Amino acid sequence: MSFKSLGLSEPILKAISKKGYETPSPIQAKAIPPVLEGKDVLASAQTGTGKTAGFTLPLLHLLSENPKEKYRPIRALILTPTRELAAQVYANVKEYSEFLNIRGAVIFGGVNQKPQAATIRQGVDVLVATPGRLIDLESQGLLSLKRVEIFVLDEADRMLDMGFLRDIERVMKLMPSKRQNLMFSATFSKDIKKLAYSILNNPVQVEATPENTAVEVIDQKVYRVAKGKKTDLIIKLISDGNWKQVLVFTRTKHGANKLCKKMISSGITAAAIHGNKSQGARTKALAGFKNGSVRVLVATDIAARGLDIPLLPHVINFELPNISEDYVHRIGRTGRAGASGEAISLVSADETTYLRDIEKLINMKIDVTIVEGFEPDPNASTEPIKPGQNRNQNRGRSNNRNSSSRNSGNNKSSNKSNSRNRSRNNDSRR
Repeated sequence: MSFKSLGLSEPILKAISKKGYETPSPIQAKAIPPVLEGKDVLASAQTGTGKTAGFTLPLLHLLSENPKEKYRPIRALILTPTRELAAQVYANVKEYSEFLNIRGAVIFGGVNQKPQAATIRQGVDVLVATPGRLIDLESQGLLSLKRVEIFVLDEADRMLDMGFLRDIERVMKLMPSKRQNLMFSATFSKDIKKLAYSILNNPVQVEATPENTAVEVIDQKVYRVAKGKKTDLIIKLISDGNWKQVLVFTRTKHGANKLCKKMISSGITAAAIHGNKSQGARTKALAGFKNGSVRVLVATDIAARGLDIPLLPHVINFELPNISEDYVHRIGRTGRAGASGEAISLVSADETTYLRDIEKLINMKIDVTIVEGFEPDPNASTEPIKPGQNRNQNRGRSNNRNSSSRNSGNNKSSNKSNSRNRSRNNDSRR
């Protein structure tokens, strides 16, 4: 199968050829035809398999086949959860539309809105946006979504799961009810699918691979280690292996900053990227990581969505995610486009449940290694530490079990909600 056989126009085929693409990936081959037919699509594929081209190529084809008046209203809206992903998608739109009379633009928080508003006033066919900045500009009367024909949710599971649902619903009310809707993501839980089907109209569902499976070319390893020895172990692994490009995941922004400082003090060039960082700092960190001046990029899950890093050899989970599907997204940063990669997870006793859930999700047992001098603590509790609960509270649980249980039950939902709201505000509005 070729891109030409999918029915794409000559200008798009010319842009694809310039990029060096010859054969569509499985998700592109399955998704592009129904999108070209004007159908709503729910598409699932592993990270790094070409989902972005799966919706941008047919979207551009449809818009170019039906050109509008000289004044360019926003005809296609692509919504993403993070600034980095928005920038990446926009770069793809710009490349694929090189030989088309189509204008694109990207808007996100963390930077001055005036240049973005000025670009929109000049007329934009395709707008890529994060929810917060989009709603801000619309509420100021600086843009209109009344002429949108195609609406895309990229990383739809994260958009809905991380607390963006109200923003999405608000955006949907600003668009015509008659439009084409597309959802693309690496993972779709059953709950997320229910939400997706409330937005899509008689959608075609396409999958390139079994849902929530890890890329086969990725070598996955688990290092069992005492919680307090994780930092020393990760520094040892990176130093002894002389690894030059490593993406490290932490659960929290504070944890990312702390680990980054420890690495720098050990002689390893590192930078942190998360929602509390300014857009300038995030751009600088990513650029340094790509050009090799920064060996280690320490990131949180939400900030790492959309990082386009070709041939990334190593991903390390300094802490396992408490949402199993996020593990698939994390390790999918390596092993992209058929290349091999290594995904390492440092697992302490309190992450045992997370590991078991991940192995159940990907339907495989991950090989376990113990490094001499970094052995796990045999007396440590295997009970997960809940959000908002520190280690001292966990150790003293048996002394005040009833009180702790009540507090955990009362605070669990509010902590989770607050965490999601903070992530949303940091990444879409800042």
